[in-house]
Amino acid sequence: MGKEKEEIYSKIDEIPSGNKKGPVANACLVLEGGAMRGMYTEGVLDCLLEEDLYFGCVIGTSAGALNGLNYAAGHLGRAARMNLKYRHDSRYIGRRAYKNNRGFIGFDFMYKDYNEIEPWDQKWFNRPQQRFVAVVTNCHTGKTEYIEKGKCKDILLATQASASMPFVSKMVEMNGQMYLDGGCSCKVPYRWALHEKYKKIIVVRTRAKDYRKKMPTKMETRLTYGVYRKYPKFAETLYHCNAKYNHQCDELLQLEKEGRIFVVEPSEPVTIGRLEKDVEKLGALYQLGKRDMKANLSALRGYLAK
Repeated sequence: MGKEKEEIYSKIDEIPSGNKKGPVANACLVLEGGAMRGMYTEGVLDCLLEEDLYFGCVIGTSAGALNGLNYAAGHLGRAARMNLKYRHDSRYIGRRAYKNNRGFIGFDFMYKDYNEIEPWDQKWFNRPQQRFVAVVTNCHTGKTEYIEKGKCKDILLATQASASMPFVSKMVEMNGQMYLDGGCSCKVPYRWALHEKYKKIIVVRTRAKDYRKKMPTKMETRLTYGVYRKYPKFAETLYHCNAKYNHQCDELLQLEKEGRIFVVEPSEPVTIGRLEKDVEKLGALYQLGKRDMKANLSALRGYLAK
């Protein structure tokens, strides 16, 4: 499908390409979600790949899981190119995506159509040396579940569930259970990495350090419990998710201060929308991610060497 010039990022040719492959370090890379704020993560991950920094475990929530797929497969710039070239393709986001997926995100485009444009290296992704985990929320129980590559039937389906936003996406069925966005119950899955006893944990945020969420309004609360009245435990989880996120932010600050984790986060406030249409703003956020990661490379290598 042809794309109008103004619908494609003006500096698209500057996005790196290629496949990076190498040995993995015994560390866990934790990726926050955030829909289109994930452009920041894509910049961070491309910088890591360019610097030959590969980590033995990748765990991601929502957009973090989608971006993690490309990092774990060693793809430079693949995720960024898809967003910056096809944001206005309705197969990906919009009318045709809704028709084909009953949601505003076209997972069939991501997993099938785009794979024909820029093939995803599934063989390299599947290698046993690197763990990959997608965070999902069980709609029946309201609880977080961690779906790991090699321990499930379909890791791509699990990643789709992880990135299926409430209210605008249909639930994803796996093993007789219904699932939605992992960010509904766990926006930053660093505690999983701590539980797995990783000594080195790198957390990539998509919000600035001082950002905190507001509590839901009465109208938002009524909407949540109304839409998900058949899934009351999930509605309860959604109601409390902002408070839980704020607690996570506070705990991340403390863990970082203790030297237990290494955090990469936006050095500027992130103001784009969840489904941002302005590809220049999206491209700028990607570049911010690359700049922030480059500025932190020395500190990261020092943290890994301790």
